[in-house]
Amino acid sequence: MTSRAALDLTYVLYDDSSTTSYILALLTLSPILLNPAYAVLTVWTRELVFLEMWAGQMLCEAFNWALKHIVREERPNHDLGDGYGFPSSHSQWMGYFLSFLILHFSLRHRFVPTGSKVLNWARDIFLFTFITSWSVGVAYSRYYLSYHTPKQVLYGFSIGVTFGTFYYLLTEFVPVRFPNSPLGRFRTALLTNPLSTWFRLRDGWSVWSDAGTEAQYLVWRKEWDRKRLAAKED
Repeated sequence: MTSRAALDLTYVLYDDSSTTSYILALLTLSPILLNPAYAVLTVWTRELVFLEMWAGQMLCEAFNWALKHIVREERPNHDLGDGYGFPSSHSQWMGYFLSFLILHFSLRHRFVPTGSKVLNWARDIFLFTFITSWSVGVAYSRYYLSYHTPKQVLYGFSIGVTFGTFYYLLTEFVPVRFPNSPLGRFRTALLTNPLSTWFRLRDGWSVWSDAGTEAQYLVWRKEWDRKRLAAKED
C-alpha cells in the first residue's frame, strides 16, 4: 500500500473558538503570497529591484534553513509540526521583507505628489504603518499559535531585518550611490548584457524617482487624448 504524506505548506492549526486565533492563522499564511507577487512584478515591470528583492528573499530563506540545521533547537509544541524552531522562518521572512521595502521607499522611491501635503503625509504614514504592522503581525502569530517561542520569533525577525538591510545596501544603495565601485560596475554589466537586454531588464529608479509611473501615465494620456479628439472630429 502506498504511504501518503501531508503537504504542510499551508497547514495551520488554530483555536476555532477564537476570532483572534482565526485572524492570526490567516495572517500567518500571508507570506506565501509574496513569491507569486515577486514573480508577477518581475515579469510585468522587468524592474531589477523586484528581481533582486525576490532573489534576496530566497537567499534569506536558505540562510534560515542552514541556521536551523546548525542550531537544531526544537519547537515548543511538536503536535503542530516537524522541523527545528530556531530561528522562526516566517519571522525572518517578514523581517527581510520589511527592511528591504522600507529602505527602498526611504532611499530611492518617491511617490507622485498628490498636490496636498496632508494627503502625501497620510499616504506615507499609512504605507509604512501597513508594512510594519503586517510584518510584526505575522511574526507575532507564530508565537500566539504556539509554533515558536518568543526567542525563536525575536531572533528570526531580527536576523531577517539585518539580512535585508545589508542585502539592500549591497545590491541597491552602494551600486547606485557609487557607480564606479565594483558593485556599481557589476550592476551596470547586469543591466547591459545581451540576456538582460533581451529580457528588457531595467532600473526605472535610475531615470525617474517613481520608476516611471508618472512619465508612462503622461505618455498614455497624451496619446489617449489625441485619439479621443480625433474620433470626435470623425
